[in-house]
Amino acid sequence: MEQTRGTYVQKACAYLTRPNGDFLAFESPEHNGLQVPKGTIEGAESPREAVFREIVEESGIGSIGPTTHLTSDVWCRRRSPLKHYVRHFYHAEVYDSRDTFTHTVTGTGEEVGLEFEYQWIDHETASSRQFALDLDDYLYLLPAGGAHSSAIDAPRVDGFSD
Repeated sequence: MEQTRGTYVQKACAYLTRPNGDFLAFESPEHNGLQVPKGTIEGAESPREAVFREIVEESGIGSIGPTTHLTSDVWCRRRSPLKHYVRHFYHAEVYDSRDTFTHTVTGTGEEVGLEFEYQWIDHETASSRQFALDLDDYLYLLPAGGAHSSAIDAPRVDGFSD
């Protein structure tokens, strides 16, 4: 069997919604299109631990509801050198009354000091907007009315766990 070449980087991605189902996204100077809080899993962190840290660092939101692991995948960035991202997507409900806000990224990563412009958008608007890095791949797994809607029966990728 031929071994796949390239680098594999573990990432944690957060789909945050309000109780009404609105979805949190931001625009950054680094990429064209909307993004979600996400980042590299550090050291011995679990994907779930990393998603909590990334939410705080990239959005400043420090209080979220329970998280649900939606799915994991391997996404390839076709640049030289070839990079594979093992992405772990989580959903959590957030109680935040601001319709828009700006947050300056904290932590230790390359994005520290950048300002992200956040907005809450509804499912219909989210599905019609362009997202950077295919970060919208699993928006369809979100419950339409927030976490208190019907339960999610999301597919899981073999070999990935919390």
